[in-house]
Amino acid sequence: MGSPPFPFTLLLHGGSGRLYPAGAPFLKEEDYKEALAAASRAGFAVLAKGGSSVAAVETSLKVLEDSPLFNAGRGSVFSHAGANEMDAAIMNGFTLMAGAVAGVRTVKNPISAARAVMETSPHVLLTGVGADEFSATSGLETAPASWFHTDERWQQLQVLKEAELRHLSHAQTLPQSSKYGTVGAVALDQAGRLAAGTSTGGMLNKRFGRVGDSPLIGAGTYANHVCAVSGTGHGEFFIRHAVAHDIAALMEYKGLTVQEAADLVIHQKVAAAGGKGGVIALDSRGNVAKPHSTEGLFWALASADGRQEINVCNMVIE
Repeated sequence: MGSPPFPFTLLLHGGSGRLYPAGAPFLKEEDYKEALAAASRAGFAVLAKGGSSVAAVETSLKVLEDSPLFNAGRGSVFSHAGANEMDAAIMNGFTLMAGAVAGVRTVKNPISAARAVMETSPHVLLTGVGADEFSATSGLETAPASWFHTDERWQQLQVLKEAELRHLSHAQTLPQSSKYGTVGAVALDQAGRLAAGTSTGGMLNKRFGRVGDSPLIGAGTYANHVCAVSGTGHGEFFIRHAVAHDIAALMEYKGLTVQEAADLVIHQKVAAAGGKGGVIALDSRGNVAKPHSTEGLFWALASADGRQEINVCNMVIE
């Protein structure tokens, strides 16, 4: 058998930023490596067997959603009211079909709910109670609030709320220790089809049903025939600058490479405006970009040409 016509590739991220202050020991480094590796293996296995990029994205992100390490699914942060309100989106770059959910509380894997919206409903974005109801009636697995509750996330909320009572800012309370733990994946399958997906618990201590960029097509998630993009960071900036779509537009209309386009948007637009975060981006030839304006970016890469890499805290493990 000859090699597949397209260099099938999976690139995923586990958020950007720093978990611990500079110089402090990275106590969970091996745990993060193992979780990223497991997600990478699961998603890449789908591609290696000839599966679709959409399926690979969903498969890899479900692994990360089930881990308490990331701000998505089981490890989601808490809102001010003490609830886990999760967002997710997925997009098929071949058909331009997309699905998303926001503010869900009971579906175990929000990325699967987003895929169900894309494939079994006439809509793109469902929110809140309605999105949970749709997920349940679609046969997706649900979970009680206790599944999403982790002590570490709960304590983060208590620290922040206590600081509010003392009129301290978030930055003063958690110097260099908070991380944008959103998860995302982009994939190119053997048929040359691109897909992107993103899942998040949103912003710690958020109020009023706040929704960030992750479930908004064109902001934190986008895929077409040119590239696939998933973002992580301060969502309001990603929304204002339509980050994911802007990268695709720069490639399609100006002929920029995926690296050039992603660098321009993250560093010359988002960072210049005061926003922090990063993206993973993948083009139709298997080229990748991972720019970020934070201290680090957690990512994993697996490709048909044998590349197998994991990056945690700016260290590359091959």
